[in-house]
Amino acid sequence: MKKVKIENYQIEISNELPIVFIAGTCVIESFENYYLTLKELKEITAKIGVNFIAKASFDKANRSSLNSFRGPGIKEGIEILKEIKKKLNLPILVDIHLPQQAEIVAEVCDIIQIPAFLCRQTDILLAAADTKKVINVKKGQFIAPWDVKNIVKKIESRGNESILITERGYMFGYNNLVVDIRSFDIIKKECQYPVIYDATHSVQKPGGLGDRSGGEREFILSLSKAAISCSIAGVFFETHIDPENALSDGPNSIPLKEAESFISTLTKLDKFVKSIL
Repeated sequence: MKKVKIENYQIEISNELPIVFIAGTCVIESFENYYLTLKELKEITAKIGVNFIAKASFDKANRSSLNSFRGPGIKEGIEILKEIKKKLNLPILVDIHLPQQAEIVAEVCDIIQIPAFLCRQTDILLAAADTKKVINVKKGQFIAPWDVKNIVKKIESRGNESILITERGYMFGYNNLVVDIRSFDIIKKECQYPVIYDATHSVQKPGGLGDRSGGEREFILSLSKAAISCSIAGVFFETHIDPENALSDGPNSIPLKEAESFISTLTKLDKFVKSIL
């Protein structure tokens, strides 16, 4: 199995190493909200003794409704992330939606994320790969796990082998996602790269509330335990100080006050699973 390194933070990510956590709000709503969330997560993960990567999004380009909040945009978003780096000294993952954004976000991020809906778009994959940053690809809801290898080959063609693959469920009927637990082993075997589980988007109901997405928060922990039992590299999740009033993906975000229990439980399970392999 391959290892992916975030050099500036001495973090190694592998299916055989202790899990890392990638977390943050769905979208940057304001500097204060985002800063307080990441500060709390940094303190929690330091206390538990696990590696933490901040998840950032300056623009949600695939919102259900034209009227939905998208974020501060790339210019203001980059400035916020620079300030976060200065104050909290955290590795940062940022998603992009256009090829030309890759070079811009590379100035501040450590991992470039390709959204699920764009996972097969060659131009955006190659642009991200050319930055030589770590690339996290969200497996699309329409992609079979054995087809991920074709995505990986596109990134590798640019000489970039710092790749993470994130599982977030497969579309099952209207407004429903189902995680096929077999996909973790299939992706690991086919690609050899670290596999991340997206705990909160896996319970999302895309467009389930008509003009916005719904979610089933109550299943996050159970599904995460199942994913951890497959010996994976990390868990991605979205959290919010007040999910009921979040501007994006509140129904499938973990309340920040529950994050410590969630992280602690999964860390203990991961340690046990990897100790018996």
